[in-house]
Amino acid sequence: MRIPPHHPCGQQGSTRRTLLRAIGATVTVSAAVFALVTPAAAADAAPHLPSSNSGGAAGPDDATTHAGATTAQERNRINAYWSPERMKLAGAVIPEITPIPKDDDTPDDPRPLPANTPDAGSVWTHGGAVEKNVGRLFFTFSDGYDGSCTATVVTSANRSTVLTAAHCLRGVGAPSADDTWNHNFYFVPGYRNGTKPLGGFSLRTMATSSRWDADPDTTESSDVAAAGYDAGLLVANPAAGGHPIADITGSQHIGFGQPVEDEFVHALGYPSNGLNDPKDKYVGSRMIHCAGPSHPGPKVPLLWGETCDMSAGSSGGPHLANFNTRSGTGTVVGITTTTEELAGGPTHTLYATRLGDSAHRLYDWAQSR
Repeated sequence: MRIPPHHPCGQQGSTRRTLLRAIGATVTVSAAVFALVTPAAAADAAPHLPSSNSGGAAGPDDATTHAGATTAQERNRINAYWSPERMKLAGAVIPEITPIPKDDDTPDDPRPLPANTPDAGSVWTHGGAVEKNVGRLFFTFSDGYDGSCTATVVTSANRSTVLTAAHCLRGVGAPSADDTWNHNFYFVPGYRNGTKPLGGFSLRTMATSSRWDADPDTTESSDVAAAGYDAGLLVANPAAGGHPIADITGSQHIGFGQPVEDEFVHALGYPSNGLNDPKDKYVGSRMIHCAGPSHPGPKVPLLWGETCDMSAGSSGGPHLANFNTRSGTGTVVGITTTTEELAGGPTHTLYATRLGDSAHRLYDWAQSR
């Protein structure tokens, strides 16, 4: 059974439920926590939840925070939990029967990619800063299964701030509910083929917009994401020697502002849906790169995207403007939220939540921690 076409760029709890039923398994499965921006949801989202850039009638949103690994014992447990095999299979709908993917040995290319070269999807082989400060974000659902997204170390006062998608952290619902937040969060910058080139980092605290606190009986994750509230901020625990993560990885600049039509943007991520769908070529082994002019989604105009064949697992990945292909540095202006099947536009378009006032408030909170 293949993954249904209307899926987000994280991992989909409802799909796991269907497949487990098909093989006669009995488990308690968490609610779907990812932004399923269907046409109906997109049409309804803006009236209910004003854009984070619009200053609508609902007024400013606040940060809803959640504690992560706050003790040495918990940090050690999480570090041991994420073994090479577990990381390689994160995102598999049925990991018990999913083969461990082979390593991706695409040769590195030290030559810089020519500026403004369109790319619909390929392994990033050109080195630079992005190979250190972009990585794979692992977590465990409330049902005990593992998933993954993408995240980026961004420049901040505490040198410990990491940016991803809110739907990689939680679903809609009361923030105190057991199944609202994922757990076992673990960030591996520069992840490659099950290795931790720069080590792995547990997260001590995190935040999303309070819009995610909505009643799940009346509001879908898709409503919140389509309205522009899909940014999530995390604060990483220091490395074993006490150094903040940015001292080890460096960081990407972060920018808050209005999108520009046809702006040339580079997207990076760790798609892994090939673990579940043999038609998808990506299994999370290496970082994938896309680049091209950015356009708003016809069905969800608050989301902006570029031509790209990444799908599940790439959620939270950076969309970088003013990207220097030689140094691998740029300015993060958005984070991956969904695909063209949900937001409209040409086939193989990867859409981002652009960073506005709401994301800025979360960033200010995170960098002060």
